[in-house]
Amino acid sequence: MSKPKIFVTRQLPGPAMAILDAECEMTVNPHDRPASRNELEKAVEEIDGLLCLPPDTIDEALLAKSPRLKVIANYAVGYDNIDVESCSKRKIAVTNTPGVLTEATADLAWALLLAAARRLVEADRYVREGRFKSWGPMLLLGHEVNDKTLGVVGLGRIGRAVARRAGGFNMRILYHGRHRIGVEEEYDLGVEYRPLEQLLKEADYVSLHVPLTEETRHMIGAEELKLMKSSAILVNTSRGPVIDEKALVRALMRNEIGGAALDVYENEPAPVPGLTELPNVVLAPHIASATSETRIKMAVMATENLLAGLKGEKIPNLVNHELKNPPGGWNGSAADS
Repeated sequence: MSKPKIFVTRQLPGPAMAILDAECEMTVNPHDRPASRNELEKAVEEIDGLLCLPPDTIDEALLAKSPRLKVIANYAVGYDNIDVESCSKRKIAVTNTPGVLTEATADLAWALLLAAARRLVEADRYVREGRFKSWGPMLLLGHEVNDKTLGVVGLGRIGRAVARRAGGFNMRILYHGRHRIGVEEEYDLGVEYRPLEQLLKEADYVSLHVPLTEETRHMIGAEELKLMKSSAILVNTSRGPVIDEKALVRALMRNEIGGAALDVYENEPAPVPGLTELPNVVLAPHIASATSETRIKMAVMATENLLAGLKGEKIPNLVNHELKNPPGGWNGSAADS
């Protein structure tokens, strides 16, 4: 019996590729860049499984070109790049990689926060450009982190991990989410609930950890930025469109807030014009999960999700739960017809 056919949109680290190659007839995007739309459309025509990652856009038009597709394994926690509703209608399982990147992402959020607070990028450039002549009382003054107030927007796995780290800095921790957690859990985490508007007014640092939905798109816009302290720093490791980037640039240029630190962008990979010229912003190229350990775990998890769906087994990280389990999995004889 022949193997199921799959397409992998980027090379993956660790043993994942070898595992997939042994189990499937695999085609891989040969380029160190996202597949173009034309390349993606051609690649999915006769496949049973797809392993993809943002920014690959898996929409209704693409699904229509892939009548055999049974399962999509997304190499990410967020899956806003996939039209899950259309997949469910076509009985295509959609999976993600939750949990394994929590700690790495929380670490990066803190790295960005500290870099912005202490102006590390500016300081690094200052030394490299040969401008450092002597220590001075007014040289590159930043902001304290210890004993300040952190506002965590979205208290899921990553938001909780960020909040736990704040304890080491003796911070007061506020949070906002769709649902307030229990009083006992608030006490254990050392957090206080606030409506978003109040959190923005009180926090010295605001860290965003929400999924991208219609509700969260431009959650932080011009009006929200005006609520923040003039010294406050905004950190985003969630999804770029959660922030109205044009409004952010205006706020930074006018010193309405103290700074920003971003790992994601509204129109990724291109930051909005003006953002890269500002000294009071730290920019990273979507590397929140970029540790060897985490990326290998993600690759293995995505592989396990894909293979389970192809075999008709219970899928560990199914997103469209209404399917429960894809009926029958991949059928070799049907795929050959």
